[in-house]
Amino acid sequence: MRSAIARPGARNLITDVPGLKVGQAHDPVVRSGVTVILPDARAVAACDVRGGGPGTRETDALDPHNLVEAIDAIVLSGGSVYGLAAPDGVTAWLGAQGRGYGLVADPKVPPSPVIPSAILFDLANGGDKAWGEEPPYRALGRQAALSAGIDFDLGTAGAGYGAMAGQLKGGVGSASAITADGFTVGAVVAVNSFGSVVAPGGRTFWAAPFEMDGEFGGLGSVGLAAAGDDWGLAKADPLARTNTTIACVATDLALTPAQARRVAVMAQDGLARAIRPIHAPFDGDVVFALSTARRPLGERPDFQIARLGALAADVLARAVARGVYAAAPWPDAPVRCWRDLA
Repeated sequence: MRSAIARPGARNLITDVPGLKVGQAHDPVVRSGVTVILPDARAVAACDVRGGGPGTRETDALDPHNLVEAIDAIVLSGGSVYGLAAPDGVTAWLGAQGRGYGLVADPKVPPSPVIPSAILFDLANGGDKAWGEEPPYRALGRQAALSAGIDFDLGTAGAGYGAMAGQLKGGVGSASAITADGFTVGAVVAVNSFGSVVAPGGRTFWAAPFEMDGEFGGLGSVGLAAAGDDWGLAKADPLARTNTTIACVATDLALTPAQARRVAVMAQDGLARAIRPIHAPFDGDVVFALSTARRPLGERPDFQIARLGALAADVLARAVARGVYAAAPWPDAPVRCWRDLA
């Protein structure tokens, strides 16, 4: 038995994982934004898709059977299909620095950055989307990459700037945990769910049992109950592709692509612990898993993967609640936030 439990890292952000930075950018007029997860060096990654209406880019490259075993960045973006252009800006920026996958050792042939990405739908939130043939996402992607660091904002920021979590303002959330034996797990998520993050009739987060140090209000689990078919503050009239929660979990443990895939699968349970309902036909939920490989996996690797996946799910559930807890209204917009609940 382990003698101690995991605790949050110094920042309680995914950047507590050594070797990882996050950058964000948003456009308040458009009411949309981008979040970039940027490892210091190429990193093993995987993904798991559960929602019925996903929008992704380069996720096939993450299949353990395929050629490329590492990625250069992960991008989460608003904008629905237009947001799939956000990685273009990150790709150009990284490629200009000589970062990426290269088959040809020729300085005249640029490397090819591998940047798996996922998008959420925020087109109907009242922002000005009359961008014609010049959507802002390529520029926002580059801007987010340029801003990457170890500190970043939660709530109405980045890919979660235009998000709604059920009937409440959604946003970007992040959390971390460091185990007694020293490895780190972190998560970042853009919460734009069809389902509700709070139990019906109150303001208690579904993720309450996993809260650490009062990080999203310290209300405890009082009132954490619901009857069948009672979804509380879920979106009342969900439409296809108007939702989606997209996330990345990360660790400093060295993983193979197959092990990272198992962690991504297990981490999806964090969304199920924090959002009700989840993985619906009109959600596009995607979870990436990333390894910066700063620490060996050690003995009993299968047991360590089980620990890692369980922690990743817990950390992701906390990140969901933290994103909604921190969310604030858009400028001059009467949008309901968690803080407004009685």
